[in-house]
Amino acid sequence: MSNLTDRIIVVTGGEGLLGKEFVSHCRQAGATAISADIHCKTDLDKGTVHMDITNSDSIRSCVQEVQKKFGALHGWINNAYPRTADWGLPFEKIPPASWDQNVQMHLGGYFRCCQVVLEHMKQAKTGSLINIGSIYGFEAPDFSLYEGTTMTMPAAYSAIKGGIINLTRYLAAYYGSHGVRVNAISPGGIFDDQIDTFVKRYEAHTPLRRMAIPKDIAPAAAFLLSEDACYITGHNLVVDGGWSL
Repeated sequence: MSNLTDRIIVVTGGEGLLGKEFVSHCRQAGATAISADIHCKTDLDKGTVHMDITNSDSIRSCVQEVQKKFGALHGWINNAYPRTADWGLPFEKIPPASWDQNVQMHLGGYFRCCQVVLEHMKQAKTGSLINIGSIYGFEAPDFSLYEGTTMTMPAAYSAIKGGIINLTRYLAAYYGSHGVRVNAISPGGIFDDQIDTFVKRYEAHTPLRRMAIPKDIAPAAAFLLSEDACYITGHNLVVDGGWSL
């Protein structure tokens, strides 16, 4: 396990499927990990802070409170997954306003977090930020997985995650001279009680013959946050069981 002793790390969307595991794993590695989530109440003694990634003032308040309480901010994982109620419509039925809102909330939210957090890390001349991408940020979906089901891969998701991966490269180049590292992690499909038809198709396509679980993804984040990755920046670490081969 990567060593994160004495590191102060914030995980956005820390109450979600992946977020909970990021928080838990970072704590096991020795970090003080803070779950920053719109569903949290602020209680830094319990490791939670209320934060909305679509609101720059909320992000600044989170950073200020963490800095005041702990005196430092060493790592940040952009993991929150905001989306509209009509998320998942077929491409031809997506209202343009819904597209705009989803891109603004998700990609725009990551931009807002990066803008606030990376400037803070720039002043400290150290820090590591991770953006959560996806295999569908650099590969086209296989729509045969969804045939005969009500599931699909939302068009905005691919656009958003592709944007996040390239934004990561931009930011790594922009902040590298200040000692700040910016990387992405692109998970493959994560099991979340999907229907059996989809799961079997997905697993048959994957060399390791199973979908990911959150515990498969969290160690990659701990590694990129740690000194073991001190010379890695601008990288998109793919954790997909071989799907993208």
